[in-house]
Amino acid sequence: MRGESAFRLHDEMREARAHTDALFALMADDTLYERPIPDRHRLIFYVGHVDAFDWNQLGRGVLEVPSFHPAFDRLFEAGIDPPPGQAPQDCASDWPTLAEVRTYVARARRQLDERCNELPAERMLTALEHRWMHAETLCYLLHQLEPSKKRPPSRRRRSVARDDRMAPDHEPWVRIAAGPTTLGQAAGAFGWDNEFPRHRVDVAPFEMARGKVSNGQYLRFVAAGGAPSHFWRQRDGRWWLRRMFDEVPLPLQEPVYVTQRQAAAYADWAGARLPTEAQWQRAAYGDGERPFPWGNAPPDADRANLGLVDWDALPVTAQPSSATPAGVEQMLGNGWEWTASPFSGFDGFEPRPYYPGYSANFFDGAHYVMKGASPRTARRLARPSFRNWFRAEYPYAYATVRLVRDLD
Repeated sequence: MRGESAFRLHDEMREARAHTDALFALMADDTLYERPIPDRHRLIFYVGHVDAFDWNQLGRGVLEVPSFHPAFDRLFEAGIDPPPGQAPQDCASDWPTLAEVRTYVARARRQLDERCNELPAERMLTALEHRWMHAETLCYLLHQLEPSKKRPPSRRRRSVARDDRMAPDHEPWVRIAAGPTTLGQAAGAFGWDNEFPRHRVDVAPFEMARGKVSNGQYLRFVAAGGAPSHFWRQRDGRWWLRRMFDEVPLPLQEPVYVTQRQAAAYADWAGARLPTEAQWQRAAYGDGERPFPWGNAPPDADRANLGLVDWDALPVTAQPSSATPAGVEQMLGNGWEWTASPFSGFDGFEPRPYYPGYSANFFDGAHYVMKGASPRTARRLARPSFRNWFRAEYPYAYATVRLVRDLD
C-alpha cells in the first residue's frame, strides 16, 4: 500500500499487541474463562484469536510456514455472531489452559517477527486493523463484567465538568445542502472489501441534528414507554449509567448508547428518522473534499473522543471544535452512529480471496451500517470510507443516535 513500510507497520503491530495484552491484564486469569456476552465466545477465545488470525493469515497464508499447532489454528480462527436464541453452549472446561494459549501466542508472534520484512503491506494491514478492531470488541466484552472483576487503570477519564441540566426537547437542526458525496476507499489505498469500489452518490437536501441524542433526551422516550439503554440500571426509582469501571447517576448530557432498533424507534417517536449511509457521509465529509468532518487538521482531544484514550463518553456538547462547516458536531468519535442502511456491498463488490467471508457473510439484511467512531476506536480506523456494522438488536456496541428529517 502507498506509504506503508513493513518496518513501520511492524512497530505499530507491537503497539497494538501491547494494547490488547493490557486489556487482558485488566482481569484476573480465571475471569478469562467467563462469557460476558451470551452470544459471543468466552474471553479465553480472544486471548488466542487475534494471534491465531495473524498466524493463519501471515504465517501460513503468506509465508507458507507449516503449522506448529493445527488444532489451535482451527480453534481460535473465527469468532461468532449467531442469530438471537442460538448462543453457544460450551463449558469453561472445554477450553485449553491459559498457559497453553499463551505459549501458542508467543510462538506465533516470534515466528512472524523473524520474517516481518517478507510480509506485503496489504496483508500486514489486514492483521493490524483486525487487531485494532478487536481491541474495541474486547472493550464491549469487558464492559459487561461487573466492575469488581476489573482492575481500573490509573487514568480512566479526562476531567469534564458534570452537567445535569435536562436536554432541550428538540434538536437544533442544521440544513445539509443537496449535492454529491463519495462512498468508499480510493483505489490503491488500503481498505476492507466492503469499502470498494469508490463511487459518487447524489443526495437530496435534508436536515440533521447538530448533536447526538443525549441520555437526557432519550430518558423522555423511556418515560413514554420506550426501551431503556442496555447500559442503564434503575435502582430506587433512579437511573444509573454503567461505565467501564463504575456506575454513576445517569449523565444527562452524554450520548445514549442503544441498538439500531431502539435508535429507529426513538427517531420515529421524535418525528424524525435515522440517516442513510449516504446522508451521513454527505453531512460528515461533504462531497469528499475533506479528510475529517471539521476539515484537514488531524484529530485531537478538542475535536474527537477516539483513539483509545478515554474509556467513556463525553457530553454531546463538549467538542464544538468538531463541527463540520455546516455546524454538525461530534460526527467522528464519542460513539458510532447508527444508519438506516442495511449492511451490503457496493455495486461491483468483490471479496478478498484471502478473507472471502469478512463482509459477505453479513450481507443478510439483519446487520446495519454504523459510521464515525467511538472512544475505543483506534485512530487508524477513523477514515471516511470505514464501515462498521452490527445486528439491529445488538445492545453492547458504543453506538449512538443522530436524527435527520426530510425537507419538503
